[in-house]
Amino acid sequence: MTDVGKRIRIDRIMNRNTRRTVIIPMDHGITVGPIKGLIDMKSIVDKVAEGGANAVLMHKGIIRAGYRGYGRDIGLILHLSGSTVLGPDPNNKVLVADVIEAIKMGADAVSIHINVGSETEPEQLEKLGQVAKVCEEWGMPLLAMMYPRGAKIKNEYDVEVVRHAARIGAELGADIVKTNYTGSEETFREVVKGCPVPVVMAGGPKTKTDEEFCNMVYSSIRAGGAGVAAGRNVFQHENPTKMVRVLCGIVHEGLEPKAALSKYMK
Repeated sequence: MTDVGKRIRIDRIMNRNTRRTVIIPMDHGITVGPIKGLIDMKSIVDKVAEGGANAVLMHKGIIRAGYRGYGRDIGLILHLSGSTVLGPDPNNKVLVADVIEAIKMGADAVSIHINVGSETEPEQLEKLGQVAKVCEEWGMPLLAMMYPRGAKIKNEYDVEVVRHAARIGAELGADIVKTNYTGSEETFREVVKGCPVPVVMAGGPKTKTDEEFCNMVYSSIRAGGAGVAAGRNVFQHENPTKMVRVLCGIVHEGLEPKAALSKYMK
């Protein structure tokens, strides 16, 4: 009956009608420290929850510290991977939590970060397979962040390496794959076609304008994508709540970027 539990939990992080999602990753504290937007965690979670985000994604210590200020309901994804920019190899993601901890904390899903093409790719793929097995046993949805990064990767946004990375996540048991946007609707459609589980676009670095970012999200949805996982473009925005509403307008209402910005960024 673990498939029942997994379906129930997926409904907590994906819209039941659109089968798409707006996730706000907030796992950056381990990698780069307490950056702008992620100082007061309770406040920023409340802001994105107010905007209608489907889920937030973070590490266990922040959850234990009380990640919701006023108790607004929002899906919770526990991130299992970690590395820092201060370490000898930031691409070497190691496990810093497990599925059982996620269950005890009431998480609706877990996520794991894999850098395909890194020097430690074999070990990371092994961990992905092991985590997927435990997730299946306990009915816990698994989001795999699949990024092409390493010495052989000339362009981590190239469709060939992105579609390969996404497929690896599905092959090894992920329920949802998060990966890089490849720059166009046509190329991202190839990523989606080659991946038999929902593909969520990674938000990436903060863009110069809201419209630039929204155009990327809209194109990913038109290509068959299942939503967006946007970090800096939301929590570093001057109004995170409104920005989430804009993204939900694009992802769940099918609004074009200009229409969503006009409707919700007033």
